Amino acid sequence: MAVILFDPPYRNLLAPLSTTKAVAQFHFGLLSVKERWELLLNELSYIHTAPYLQGLYTIPDNKDEAGLSEAITWIDASVLPNESLVSQIKALQLGDCLMDEFGLVAGKSNLAFSEFDPSNTADYFTQANKIENTLRIRFPWEIMQINEAIIRSDYALVTANRISQPIPSTVNIIGANEIFIEEGAKLNFCTLNASTGPIYIGRKAEIMEGSSIRGPFAIGYNSVVKMNSRIYGGTSLGPYCMGGGEIKNAVMMGYSNKAHDGYLGDAVIGEWCNLGAGTSNSNLKNSAGTIKIFSMGLNDYVAVGQKCGVIMGDYSRVAINSSLNTGSMIGVSCNVFGEGLLHNTIPHFSFGVKGKQYDLNTAIKDINNWKGLKGMELSTTEINILQYIFTNNKQL
Repeated sequence: MAVILFDPPYRNLLAPLSTTKAVAQFHFGLLSVKERWELLLNELSYIHTAPYLQGLYTIPDNKDEAGLSEAITWIDASVLPNESLVSQIKALQLGDCLMDEFGLVAGKSNLAFSEFDPSNTADYFTQANKIENTLRIRFPWEIMQINEAIIRSDYALVTANRISQPIPSTVNIIGANEIFIEEGAKLNFCTLNASTGPIYIGRKAEIMEGSSIRGPFAIGYNSVVKMNSRIYGGTSLGPYCMGGGEIKNAVMMGYSNKAHDGYLGDAVIGEWCNLGAGTSNSNLKNSAGTIKIFSMGLNDYVAVGQKCGVIMGDYSRVAINSSLNTGSMIGVSCNVFGEGLLHNTIPHFSFGVKGKQYDLNTAIKDINNWKGLKGMELSTTEINILQYIFTNNKQL
């Protein structure tokens, strides 16, 4: 069975996170969306996304040896799986689909990859079954709102029938049964408190001495928590991240750094981002009232609740000692600096916070400098995507 995870018709509502990558590549909890579905279905999956991003991902050939089209299971990448939904998807017959109030959840067809349009799926299936109470991610801030629950469910999925590496004797432990350490992880003279939720430490990750961590918490491959850091529940550090200072209920999707003191809370940080030393975000209004954050997809402000820090798109960086306002929205490839409490809405390719645009060639050079710190560089496809976003800034 070929599985294809497709971006929903409302993918732009998930900007700036969806501006540079498919929804299936979002990393929160312990896994990316793609990794999570592959584990649950025990199948490899492919990605269907916006045309300007499709070059990042392999396109499957769903033809058999006779040249006939094979069946594909299509799944909306913004849908959050549960046991019942996974069972229903596995039971789908050719021509069947599952629908909710927002449209297609999953369906099975022999439609060619190039013919699929997520905004027009009514004619692709012959039998539609209505389902209710489907959980979806429709806006980027919802990721930090659900991350604690996702860490718990991912932890159960990833660690089932497996044995953790031993916890070093120097580590101060509360709730050892809810701590899982992968091979090659390094930790000594730190405190792990899993009484409030599970703690997962990925392969080759490091928790430096003096750090205190309360679950639920997940740290991915080759990521580091710096010395004397304080990390609270609901926090995920994806692969190749660096965390330091005080972090609470935050998601760093991958390859991003908050290596120094300062506070990051109720936040979602994309890939290849950096928060300078001493930078902090506010996550609660002085009035303790409802926070409104700018939605790039709606081009309007949306009420998001009492707690919301910052949403930051890929390749953006914030200068040292910056003060990020409550409910800040930072676009793709921004170089953020300025005095006082910074603007809470910063468009793609901003240079500073006073309306100046980042020169595209300089931005690409600077991104490559940051990638070089982790032994990587921008591909030609990634550069083309950045050029596309720069040209179509207002639409993305």
